Amino acid sequence: MKKIMLLLYNTLTRKKEEFKPIYTGKVGMYVCGPTVYDHCHIGHARGYVSMDIFRKYLEYLGYEVRFIMNYTDVGHLVNDAETGEDKIEKKAKAEKIDPMEIVENYINSAKEDFQSLNIKPANFNPRPTQYIAQIIKFIEGLIEKEYAYESNGSVYFSVTKFPEYGKLSGRKTEELIDGARIENNPEKKNQLDFALWIKSDENHILKWQSPWSLGYPGWHIECSVMSADLLGQDTFDIHGGGNENVFPHNENEVAQSEAYLGKKMANYWTLWNMVNINGEKMSKSKGNHTSVKDILKEYDPMVIRLWILSSQYRSVMNYAPSVLVQAKNNLQKISDWVGNLKNVSDAPKAESLEKIDFSHIYQKRFESAMNDDINTPLALAVVYDLISETNKMISEDKLDKETAENILKFWERINKVFGLIIAENKIEIPANILTLAEERKQARISGNFAASDELRKKIESAGYVIEDLKDNNYLIKK
Repeated sequence: MKKIMLLLYNTLTRKKEEFKPIYTGKVGMYVCGPTVYDHCHIGHARGYVSMDIFRKYLEYLGYEVRFIMNYTDVGHLVNDAETGEDKIEKKAKAEKIDPMEIVENYINSAKEDFQSLNIKPANFNPRPTQYIAQIIKFIEGLIEKEYAYESNGSVYFSVTKFPEYGKLSGRKTEELIDGARIENNPEKKNQLDFALWIKSDENHILKWQSPWSLGYPGWHIECSVMSADLLGQDTFDIHGGGNENVFPHNENEVAQSEAYLGKKMANYWTLWNMVNINGEKMSKSKGNHTSVKDILKEYDPMVIRLWILSSQYRSVMNYAPSVLVQAKNNLQKISDWVGNLKNVSDAPKAESLEKIDFSHIYQKRFESAMNDDINTPLALAVVYDLISETNKMISEDKLDKETAENILKFWERINKVFGLIIAENKIEIPANILTLAEERKQARISGNFAASDELRKKIESAGYVIEDLKDNNYLIKK
């Protein structure tokens, strides 16, 4: 494993910190996944591609990563509230089908999008409906430790019993109480207390028997239980998610997990920023979202991935068709470069050229960028600089087979992190074009440059470009 200092911005401490895993060579990582009641939108893509980059860079550094991402299939109510309709049930009623059919449909949809975007599958994708017994046990433990209380069949976490409440979001409890805009709930001792278990009304479909009532789990408790089950009843390394959920969702996770476990939930909180459209956050609830599937009707999925890579994960991204046009051009630039390198590596070995190990120089720059809180735009800038340098060498016949192969090997190493699938650019050159190229080569050898120029024009009029290399060799491109 590489000995290298990776700095990550930790939302918990509000500063960049050196990443130090709990167990040497291993990383436990939990990411809040989507609530599966609709297709993934471009904001989801931004988040899950970003976390995929995190994971792949950790693997590049030699870590074995246990990566968990849940699918929320119950308990996430409309407007992130504690009363009202479940988002999945609302969708099921609208489509007149069973809620679990909605869940399966949109989990499959998400998996299709993730595969298209070359997001590596998680080691586990837990779902709260599979964890009801564990959730009930977890809540019983919080009641026993006097961090939670039952009221009229529902169970609430007592915020005042956890003095560190607010440490993740940076909000003080007394300020939250004074400025809270929470619908008054007479069942609560404090209006900031949050639901762990919610007593169901007669219209609610998804419900289970518990010691307190026929009901269902609160949204926040689910991630605490699933992460503890799959990453151990202990502190884990990294918790990822969208920063719009830092309060109350992530804050409540911290409180209930640390109250139950008696130790820190996660050492590093790495939260991605939102995607805006027309100056507003893109979201399903606002109805201004653009689905990944809609964009894939027009663009290669790698265009979306490259666009996401072009911004550091903590920066706000602005979506517009023009940004994808630029990403499409950049993807073509990379694709052409890879194709040119392969053509050079297949050409006869040039003689008397200085051997340059690009991988040594550019690898340091790439790693420096990625070690600074996964700065993907700076890492991409390294690639674009390398493209300019090598294209210049190709045009000047100064790049030989060995050097080209070294550059390709370097690209393959770092592209395991970027995760860009570059289509093969190989084209079949028609026999008549190859004949013209050979005739032109002979014309050049004999010094008949007028004939050589005419033959070049014929090749170009057919839609091909011929580039002259050393020793009268040539390269034909479409």
